Parts: sequence; structure tokens; C-alpha cells
Amino acid sequence: MKLLTFTFLLLAFAAKAQTPVKEIPADYGYIVKIGQQVPDFTMTTTDGKKVQISDLKGKVVMLQFTASWCSVCRKEMPHIEADIWNKYKNNPQFALYGIDLDEPKAKVEKFAKEIPVTYPLTLDPKGGIFYQFAEKGAGVIRNVIIDKTGKIVYMTRLYKEEEFQEMKEVIANLLK
Repeated sequence: MKLLTFTFLLLAFAAKAQTPVKEIPADYGYIVKIGQQVPDFTMTTTDGKKVQISDLKGKVVMLQFTASWCSVCRKEMPHIEADIWNKYKNNPQFALYGIDLDEPKAKVEKFAKEIPVTYPLTLDPKGGIFYQFAEKGAGVIRNVIIDKTGKIVYMTRLYKEEEFQEMKEVIANLLK
């Protein structure tokens, strides 16, 4: 029994060590913190499906905040599609949602085709979801990674290659 307990503690420590502890710079404009439970909200996909974030507990979740007018979003989204969505879209332990800030459905659908991305995009009228994560006036391009318990474990801002690579490693480690 002691060996089993020791092995469990060792595995738990190793899993925790794989997720980097990252200090989020104040200029990122987040109002949520690493280790905090994700705020509960409902997203509506462009095809009308409602998704309650609390229903995604048990999965690793990536939220990608975006908008069609955001040039950095347009730069990052093909990387998310190729390096994350295509790799994990068939993994039942993973979910990815793009959350489009305050744009009408037709514009969001056109945007998805232009990039192109196939991961689900959701509508965020008046920034109701976005402003649960970021300060008023904060820039839109950001990613939030949530672990299987519903805790925020990683956040990015803008598209920085090193940060994006680290985010990919965080997702991979959470799915092990």
C-alpha cells in the first residue's frame, strides 16, 4: 500500500511539473489567474449548438479568443488548425473553441472560410465571454488552456512562437 501511495504521489508530482508555472505579465490584460477555476458561461457555435463550459470538465479545453479584423489572429489561427486542432480533434479528452468577439454570425462564418479553420467558432455578442477573462479595452488575440478539473493552467497573448510552442507542450502533457 505504501508503495502504491508513493507511486501515485510521484506520478502526481511529475504531471504537475510538466505544466510550466507561468507568471502572466500585467500588460496581457487578463483578469483571471493561473490556477483559478474557469468562469462558467455558455457558448453558441455558428451552427447554433450551445456549449456550457462547465459541461467540458473531464476534458482539456483550449479557448482561442479572436476576431476577423485581428491581423495577429489571422496569423496564429492556421497554426492552431495545423498544430493543435488537426492533432487532437479526434481525441475525446480535448476540446477547442474559437470565441469571436462581438461579430455577427455571417461575418464569423466568412472569417472561418477565409483563414481557413475547421475548429468550431462561437459567437460572443458584446464580449460577454471575453470580458470575463480580459480587461475592457484589452486586445483580443489570446488563448486560455483549461485542465480536466476546470482550472486555468496556461494563458497566452498575441502570437509569439516560443509561447505557442510552450502552449502545445502544455496541451500534450495534459493529455498524457
